[in-house]
Amino acid sequence: MITFFTKTFTKRTQPGQRQSITHESYIVHCYVRSDGLAGAVTTDLEYPSRVAFVLLTQVLDEFTNANGNSWEGAGATQEYSMEFPPLETYLVKYQDPAAADKVTKIQKDLDDTTQILHKTIDSVLERGVKLDNLVERSNDLSAQSKMFYKQAKKTNSCCVIS
Repeated sequence: MITFFTKTFTKRTQPGQRQSITHESYIVHCYVRSDGLAGAVTTDLEYPSRVAFVLLTQVLDEFTNANGNSWEGAGATQEYSMEFPPLETYLVKYQDPAAADKVTKIQKDLDDTTQILHKTIDSVLERGVKLDNLVERSNDLSAQSKMFYKQAKKTNSCCVIS
């Protein structure tokens, strides 16, 4: 079913366009180059679209470098298949989008750093609140000490100690 859906989607994509469409729990990403060479990849919903299109671009470029224009003999309506051994290497490499794509890796690192910074800021603010509580308690204790001192002074002033 996915194969049929992918073929139909690829035929409807204009040369020079990149498109993505969701089907059930998958996303089909399609790229048709201006020369008519097309590639499609099916991913799960969480896989980044940017990385899928980077994969398609690299695979199509390497395919063209390896095979030249020998694929042009097939018409758009014909099934045409050629061996392309590097494809498996690409599929293994792109299983982890963060490892395969530098921008995605940097974004992931940035997100991790942001989370750490948020936790650090929260703990600093929490410490600040604790310090504010200590200062408030200290001020209360100081006020109570002054009242106790004044009360003791009044009490002691009525009596003469010899």
